[in-house]
Amino acid sequence: MEDSLFTKIDEEFICENCGKKVEKLGYTCRNHCPYCLHSKHVDINPGDRNENCHGMLVPIGIEINPKKGYVIVFKCKKCGMIRKNKAANDDDMDLIIKLSANNEII
Repeated sequence: MEDSLFTKIDEEFICENCGKKVEKLGYTCRNHCPYCLHSKHVDINPGDRNENCHGMLVPIGIEINPKKGYVIVFKCKKCGMIRKNKAANDDDMDLIIKLSANNEII
């Protein structure tokens, strides 16, 4: 029943890292900026907006999942929590390739 912990929220936002406007994803929920791959630590469970930390989630690595494809590994600058999220179709592939060379978390 893991899917029951997922709250679908697909909304546009201004990235707090690079300042670019990020449009809705359309096919699922937008979790991170496609331009710089940064995110914000706002969820305990996907989409719930119940996390009090609100630190910046910095991309630190990539995992390759046979079912999900590229999965971005994030580390919160404020609390140190590790989070993961599937890469979106419009993510900057050059940044994903650079992250794949990072062996901090894989």
